[in-house]
Amino acid sequence: MKLKYSQYSYSFVLRSAALCGVALLSFLNCSSTSSDLAGNDNSGNNGSGNTSGDPVEVWVTKGDQSVKLQLQNAAYFSGNSVSGTSIEVNASQVFQTIDGFGYTLTGGSVQVINQLSAVKKQELLNDLFSSSGIGVSYLRISIGASDLNSEVFSYDDMPAGQTDPTLAQFSLTKDQAVIQMLKDILLINPNIKILATPWSPPVWMKDNGNSVGGSLKSEFYGAYAQYFVKYIQAMQAQGIKIDAITPQNEPLHPGNNPSMYMTATQQATFIKNNLGPAFQAANITTKIIAYDHNCDNPAYPLAVLNDSAANPYVDGSAFHLYAGDISALSTVHNLFPNKNVYFTEQWTSSTGNFGGDLDWHTKNVIIGSMRNWSRTALEWNVANDASFGPHTPGGCTQCKGAVTINGSGNYEKNVAYYIIAHASKFVPANSQRIESTQVGNLSTVAFKTPAGKTVLIVQNGNSTDKAFNIKYNQKTAPVTIPASSTATYVF
Repeated sequence: MKLKYSQYSYSFVLRSAALCGVALLSFLNCSSTSSDLAGNDNSGNNGSGNTSGDPVEVWVTKGDQSVKLQLQNAAYFSGNSVSGTSIEVNASQVFQTIDGFGYTLTGGSVQVINQLSAVKKQELLNDLFSSSGIGVSYLRISIGASDLNSEVFSYDDMPAGQTDPTLAQFSLTKDQAVIQMLKDILLINPNIKILATPWSPPVWMKDNGNSVGGSLKSEFYGAYAQYFVKYIQAMQAQGIKIDAITPQNEPLHPGNNPSMYMTATQQATFIKNNLGPAFQAANITTKIIAYDHNCDNPAYPLAVLNDSAANPYVDGSAFHLYAGDISALSTVHNLFPNKNVYFTEQWTSSTGNFGGDLDWHTKNVIIGSMRNWSRTALEWNVANDASFGPHTPGGCTQCKGAVTINGSGNYEKNVAYYIIAHASKFVPANSQRIESTQVGNLSTVAFKTPAGKTVLIVQNGNSTDKAFNIKYNQKTAPVTIPASSTATYVF
């Protein structure tokens, strides 16, 4: 994510403050252990006393932080006729298949996680990526540095004035720590999918010779395509499969460090004339996903997809939501239903409020993206230190990771951990979204898992508890979701 918004960062922060209901409340620290996954909190008043029907697991996180991803009293289905508000789940209406939920594993995230003791580090990785933890199933990584690295680099940096069009100096050396952590994660979840994205090519390929902004020089389009090929092959040699790439992170935000400006026409030209053919020639099956920027400009991915020569190489389009509306994903999907859409980044701010962020992100990043055909829902960085570092000079100074690392022996779970966990723990890869109704200020999305479980995620945006009935297969289960809370129901 990078404060890709140097040009509109202040307006964005103000806008997101309004959206997220930022309050002047002190931020309460989360537990630094995984006990919240197993805790059973009986404060939820689910069901009507009936315990004879099929049970419903109920997991809740409250916006006031008094309950975080805790199992509540079970609810139960019955055939009794009931009155009141109902949310209907219909497994016969099937939508997209899900690739996963997760974060970006930035170089800075790796740097701070590696500060933990060996025991604490393994505990955290197991918590994040194992099926006994929250089961994160999708990761985004940067090709070279992102703005949440401690320094700017590419895989082929040259002295000023020199170029390397044959990529003779290409090397992944500066990302060895990221590579090792990915190997550690793959030992926990061998099936995790990885999306890789560059913030900038080597500066010698750019018309301004700088890590910030500039555009790719036309004479280096071919070399840059081979840069992607060499990267994918080098990662594969390390046992790391890159499932997909985007040609450029936030191509219309050239003010970040690093960054690059790439118009839709330039991206379509690069894909059709260079990147796509280079992948084809090298027998690379890694998906090419266009755009990777905000929902306010669906015209950009549509321009790439409308290019008849670029289209066959493109798997789909990726989006962020620092501007625009999440419905932009459906706008693109409806015009190109045979192409996929992905939600790949949203940050939580150091100035944010747990309850406001939980509400807005669950409604938009999780429920909103899924209801608008996304195959993924990704928050921004996995981890940072207590000062919201590391970051590059000019990089994001307010990006709050899912976890804050405090020295070698302690970490704290932040709101982004719970936003993702309410989906990732219960909705594994290859689940399918199914139909669910929405009522009042209760936002919903439902899934059928490969194991045959049904999962319903509900966000209560009301300031009061709300009772409703889950209706499924002519049966109902009465439940009550606490005020300003996220609940995941599994049955």
